[in-house]
Amino acid sequence: MESIAQELSFMTELAKGITAQFGDSCEVVVHDWSRPYDSTIVAIENGHVTGRKVGDPGTNLGLEIMRGTTEGDNRHNYITQTKDGRILRSTSMYVKNNAGTIIGAICINFDITDLMVAEKTLQSLTASGLAPVRESFVSNVNDLLDTLIQETQEAIGKPAAIMAKEDKVRFIQLLDQKGAFLIKKSGEKVCSYLGISKYTLYSYLEESKSAAADSDAQAEPASSSD
Repeated sequence: MESIAQELSFMTELAKGITAQFGDSCEVVVHDWSRPYDSTIVAIENGHVTGRKVGDPGTNLGLEIMRGTTEGDNRHNYITQTKDGRILRSTSMYVKNNAGTIIGAICINFDITDLMVAEKTLQSLTASGLAPVRESFVSNVNDLLDTLIQETQEAIGKPAAIMAKEDKVRFIQLLDQKGAFLIKKSGEKVCSYLGISKYTLYSYLEESKSAAADSDAQAEPASSSD
């Protein structure tokens, strides 16, 4: 398979079959990464679970995998949360072409909020055994960027108004690792948020990459000769 479009009919029927089996609390989403990231969803069943529809964007986890910050291995039975506080048990399976490149994903999100109320008696159904994963479900890619910026500010530990240069470089480095700059016009929003110019943004971005490369080089063990 070389594209999601080639198998979209099958994937759509698969999504319908899964949701028919597990009911209205189960959402199945098909993403096509050949499309702009603000509209990767090409098929979705029971979109009310996360409030999304065809033409909406992927999540922050997809961005990190596209950026290469996170490995693109399938993830099963992880716990995440919607904007309105519903608890989901999720699985993300990544679709690869014949060359082994990830071209899309099939994601299952099952709303277990009501089951959590009876967790003691239904523990075998609700326990994932994995640490919670922070994943943002949005219907607008700008909301996703806002979430990434907020998460990054929390990591820095201070508002932009009092950030030193080193803080801003680190801020941009963390955003880059999250894949934020894959979002169209993200640079403009980050510049406005930090109160810097585009030139300064690119300069800080290069500085952060150089620092990361130096850190990786120092971490490599020295080779020895016999």
